Amino acid sequence: MVRGDLFWGLQGALDRRGLGPVAGVDEAGAGACAGPLVVAACVLKQGDAAKLTELTDSKLMTAKARDRVYDLVLARAVDYSVIVVPTEEVDLYGIRVMNLEAMRRAAAALRVQPGYVLTDGFRVPGLTAPNTAVIKGDRSVACIAAASVLAKVTRDRIMAGYHEELPHYGFDVHKGYSTSDHLAALREHGPSDVHRWSYTNVATVAVKRGLRPARPVLLTYAALEKALETPGAASLAAVLDEALEPQLSLPLHAPATGVGHNERSAGGAPARSPARSRGGARIS
Repeated sequence: MVRGDLFWGLQGALDRRGLGPVAGVDEAGAGACAGPLVVAACVLKQGDAAKLTELTDSKLMTAKARDRVYDLVLARAVDYSVIVVPTEEVDLYGIRVMNLEAMRRAAAALRVQPGYVLTDGFRVPGLTAPNTAVIKGDRSVACIAAASVLAKVTRDRIMAGYHEELPHYGFDVHKGYSTSDHLAALREHGPSDVHRWSYTNVATVAVKRGLRPARPVLLTYAALEKALETPGAASLAAVLDEALEPQLSLPLHAPATGVGHNERSAGGAPARSPARSRGGARIS
């Protein structure tokens, strides 16, 4: 694992040593409690980062700057791929599992075979090229930063599309993250099909409102522990077990220990069309 304080130097060093093309991989939406997970991979031309003067971690950019850089990356990249994981898939397998799987899918979807893959923050087993993780890579590696822009802009546009159908949640503003306004709307209106029902905050509201998921849901320990702290916790297992049993013939369960409170998972409604990105990058 490499510390993210090398500016754009790491990618250039790999290229100069004949280990390119170098692909960067990053995600958007892992921490949200609603909407899809989006992962992108990107290969830039050697030395081209200097021409992308606004490029940095997508979270540090304004929406207008992200849109400008997004268009430049699409125009200048050697290759890129964008993977959209629908809410129901996140819910069925868990956010950690799907985050790793989507990163593998994104790297595999590149038409240019990378000589090396750099991922943001954590190592991804199962990639088909030598790889390493870069802490804060979206601030220090140009191809990771480019991937972060592709992923975030794509996801933000999808969430804006959901806002047109469900305006009372404010998806156009918070993009599905657990802001105070979003949580207030969640408590007032209850979870929608766009929400990740296995996340602690969503599952807790659903139980309080007597709602059951319309799809298979895998709860992490964080969600189970939180639910068991609240009155009526016994009904949580009953409600979700009843929903799970006919569909999976499996009892309600949680993944292995060590899953953090931000690594919760949920099960989803019928897949929403990735076409909600409103054009731009190729989306798998």
